[in-house]
Amino acid sequence: MQLFTRYEEIEPYITKDGSIIRELMHPSVHGNSNQSLAEATVPAGGKTLLHKHHMTEEIYHITDGSGIMTLGSEEFEVKKGDTVCISPGTPHRIQNTGNTPLKILCCCAPSYSHEDTELVEQ
Repeated sequence: MQLFTRYEEIEPYITKDGSIIRELMHPSVHGNSNQSLAEATVPAGGKTLLHKHHMTEEIYHITDGSGIMTLGSEEFEVKKGDTVCISPGTPHRIQNTGNTPLKILCCCAPSYSHEDTELVEQ
């Protein structure tokens, strides 16, 4: 069990929605049990694909940058310091409208899994 991580030792990967993810804490890697915490990065001018999770509730906390959040039928601006709760089954995506990378802390309960992620658009 590894209940401590160092940021620089975490290899990023690309999720099904197209964001660059660093799993800061995930049960399949670290041994925690009920949730995952990751940092997502969306490059300047980029956006994630519209997607939903059938079981997972997500919380996004914007740590740097700005963008447009799509949450179900709503669209609204988000910026550093904002937090968004995404209920299971809600289609969502985020677009970076700034000139720097958009960075988001993503907390998922239960923990993130590719199997629970359904792309609404390709």
